[in-house]
Amino acid sequence: MRKQLAAIYYSFPVQLLVLHIRSHHLLTGMWIILFLLVGAQIGERFGMHYLFIEPEYLGQTSFLSYFILGMAFGCFFLTWNLTAYLLSAHHFPFLATLFRPFTKFCYNNFIIPISFLVFYLFIILLGESTIGLRLLYIAGFFLGILFLVFLYFLYFNRTNRDISYYTPKIKQAPDQIKSIKPGRRNVDLNYIKKDRNHWKVKTYLGEAFKIRLVRSVAHYDSLILLRIFKQNHLNALVIQLATILLLMSIGLLTDYPIFRLPAGASILFLLSIITAVIGALTYWFSNWVISGLIALVLLVNFATSHNIAYHDNKAYGLDYSVEPVPYEVPSLEQIIQPQQVATDKANTEAILEKWKAKQLANNPEVLPKMVIVSSSGGGLSSATWVMHSLLTADSLMDGQLLSKMVLMTGASGGVLGSAYLRELMLQKENDQTFQINRQEGVNNISKDLLNSITFMLVAHDLSFPWATFKYGEDRYYKDRAYIFEKQFNENTDFVLDKSLGDYAAAEQAANIPLLYITPAILNDGRKLYISSQGVSFMMTSPIGVEEPDLVEIDGVDFRALFKAQSPDSLRYLSALRMSATFPYILPSVHLPSQPSIEVMDAGFLDNYGLKSSIRFIQVFKDWILANTSGVVLLQISASSKIETIGTAEKKGIITSLLGPIEMAGNLFVRQEFEHNNSLGFLYDLLGKDYFHHLNLRYNYQDPENQNATISFHLTEKEKRQIQGAFNSTENQAAFKQLQKLMIPPVSSLPSTVSGHN
Repeated sequence: MRKQLAAIYYSFPVQLLVLHIRSHHLLTGMWIILFLLVGAQIGERFGMHYLFIEPEYLGQTSFLSYFILGMAFGCFFLTWNLTAYLLSAHHFPFLATLFRPFTKFCYNNFIIPISFLVFYLFIILLGESTIGLRLLYIAGFFLGILFLVFLYFLYFNRTNRDISYYTPKIKQAPDQIKSIKPGRRNVDLNYIKKDRNHWKVKTYLGEAFKIRLVRSVAHYDSLILLRIFKQNHLNALVIQLATILLLMSIGLLTDYPIFRLPAGASILFLLSIITAVIGALTYWFSNWVISGLIALVLLVNFATSHNIAYHDNKAYGLDYSVEPVPYEVPSLEQIIQPQQVATDKANTEAILEKWKAKQLANNPEVLPKMVIVSSSGGGLSSATWVMHSLLTADSLMDGQLLSKMVLMTGASGGVLGSAYLRELMLQKENDQTFQINRQEGVNNISKDLLNSITFMLVAHDLSFPWATFKYGEDRYYKDRAYIFEKQFNENTDFVLDKSLGDYAAAEQAANIPLLYITPAILNDGRKLYISSQGVSFMMTSPIGVEEPDLVEIDGVDFRALFKAQSPDSLRYLSALRMSATFPYILPSVHLPSQPSIEVMDAGFLDNYGLKSSIRFIQVFKDWILANTSGVVLLQISASSKIETIGTAEKKGIITSLLGPIEMAGNLFVRQEFEHNNSLGFLYDLLGKDYFHHLNLRYNYQDPENQNATISFHLTEKEKRQIQGAFNSTENQAAFKQLQKLMIPPVSSLPSTVSGHN
């Protein structure tokens, strides 16, 4: 038994595994990341595991999408093997005496890759699709791997040299062989001659996967063995460089949908690039690799801070050529002068009066209910839920909901869905023959955005940050922001490709509700209010206008601050993107001010959009009490209730240090507590008969208690879950209460949404 265990331990596959665990921590870490991603141990809340379980290409999960994912995995697998061979082959001199040494190395370096494949296939087989379809997907995945591996080995079989190539040359040019230098790996030639060293190997797997004994290399000229390794290393570096250049070249073609690869494939390509960089740095710097990495990080930081290889993202359409506006407290105080605030309030009250007149035209005997919609962030889950829930409710209420909406607020995905729905409402207003098709709208808003963003990051942002495009009269740099707007524009049939000012007339005529887009200002934590109307009254609470010293200014009117930069020319898609700029996924936007305002996702300040809605109600309280029968604040949420309390188990000193970070991570929980307090204030302000807060919540949880994901990608399962969420007990109760508030009870209305289009 002891001999058998020793034989296993000193086999080449096991010794390679030990080498990886002992010395190649960064390379092994790439596999750990992959295991954790696919196993939903990291990125679960953002649906990262779905990118590998259900890859999507050209709008659908298919054999082709798995084939591309398989090719990406094959690229990562071979890049990892190339890097490991580059760094480790000299530890195993017997390899140089074998036919096709790199191929033998890959055969024996199988433990980690095979473990991952078994794990991955197990997860695929647990999927919801039919067994035949799952087997088809698996076949596509493996064919993709085999295709990529075939291309790689075709190159190596033609270029890699082994002992049979160099042996005849010893007699022809012995002096040339002796002139070989050790090279970058600094190999000790005497070390190569030893059979018993730190990495003793007794057996290895041959090409037919037969166990073979390792032969002594003592009788070989160590210079010849070294020549073989050097030549193989050169080929490894060449193929790695060629792979990176190919990815960079494809990155130039991301304007064409066919080149927007599945996001899971992009992640694998990114891991391949990182692996190759780690290998190159380790190969060239050897013991100085950590210092080399630090130097590289400092160099990248220097280059990007001076716009050498990185450029601040801009809001398309805004004029950056004029003098930047000062961003300071005195500039904000000038905007909220009582006269300006009064003018903006009067303009909005004129809109409210037109809205009221339209409501009374339909029912002159009853003052209307004002509906304000606040939509939470949450990626495409939220955007899709906003479209589905509002259109479903409006359909069941015979069109009595959308027409009563006065204001829409929210964050991230919620604003994307609100903006698309509002545009469809405008099209219906302008063309009486146009009908909003609920299913088409839901299908469009739920289309993938992540594939384009992820591949743009891997194949373009990291490679060609100098490529530009033209919008209007100006040129901008292509990056993830550019492809996000392009993809979202395509998904929504190009109906949102307008400027901010294009919505002003429709809003002023009360043909569509107002929409406040409120990204967070990273500089100081204020809100940026983007609207085609003047909104200076949103910059502080009403008392702050009369008594400026009592409260701080916590908001910024975008159009007022940037009045010299053509704010109405701002591309509307850019405004929506600013509200959905989740860190790292999309670049933060820099605006033409001094200092430059940097904005990011609205959810960091108000993930539910309630603060903006509450302030609007506070500002127009008197008008609301005099001209309406009350306010219905309809909250559209794609998040679960706060129903559980975390455990406080005994922690070690290290995990205890993470306590403050965990507290910071409860950002949305703290926001919900604050919102509940503010809602209580509104009940006191208006009275419970004049204020009603309802919540339509997409709160799906599967048997494993997995919440809805926050991502720019939805699986088919998630899309079905969202469309079924309206029938939950909680949402049906909220809908019936909404129906009771808005229209008299109608006994013929169905209790579920099945059959409605």
